[in-house]
Amino acid sequence: MIHPTAIIHDSAKIDPSVEIGPYVIVDGAAEIGEGCRVEAHAQIVGQVKVGARTVIGRAAIIGGDPQDLGFKRETESGVILGEDNVIREQVTIHRASKAGSHTRMGNGNFLMAGAHLAHDVILGDKNILANACLLAGHITVGSNTFIGGGAVFHQFIRIGDYCVVQGNGGFGKDIPHFCAAHRINRLMGLNVIGLRRQGFNAEQRAVIKEMFQLLFRSGKNLSQAVETAREREWPPAAQRLLDFVATPSKRGICAFGGTDAEDD
Repeated sequence: MIHPTAIIHDSAKIDPSVEIGPYVIVDGAAEIGEGCRVEAHAQIVGQVKVGARTVIGRAAIIGGDPQDLGFKRETESGVILGEDNVIREQVTIHRASKAGSHTRMGNGNFLMAGAHLAHDVILGDKNILANACLLAGHITVGSNTFIGGGAVFHQFIRIGDYCVVQGNGGFGKDIPHFCAAHRINRLMGLNVIGLRRQGFNAEQRAVIKEMFQLLFRSGKNLSQAVETAREREWPPAAQRLLDFVATPSKRGICAFGGTDAEDD
């Protein structure tokens, strides 16, 4: 199952069921789980753990050094990938920037060609990143989120669960759970179709919408809206949205709406 042109480091641990294609390089103490497929010219570098049944596409590079000017190559760090992920052609996933830390991906994700996860990114489960999505360092992404092609993201932001993000957008602020985001740091509303497809019933969608309206369309600033929302108890789905907005990263939360002139 290992092509004769592949170069495999002696310290690598590879399950006998793994298929490794032509000119693959496994350099270092990588671990590749059962049923994985590593396609031609891919590289797995250093301390990389690949979960079962994951596909690593042609010319993808997993575990390369961070693009961080202060990074020291002797730093012990790595990448951990969960199970059942599909990583397509020329995807790059860099190892973490701090000793003992890892860039992490959960299970069942689909990264299309040319996507990039920088150092210290944490990606949840069942996300789809379309072609040429670029995630800078220290970004956290939840689960069941779709990101359109060519979207770019500033370091240290958070992207929630069940979001949808327009392709070619640019984001330097947090995108809350359940939201649809577009253009430059803008929310266009809720991911209504996605919520329905993911099994949220009408009652759950209604209370999420009520919370969204209070937080972003009530005429209050965000701090005032959060305080107002805290005056009552909410069902779990709405409370998740409130908790996310109430604890923003240092970058802040994307705003609702806006005009092209305001974006400029």
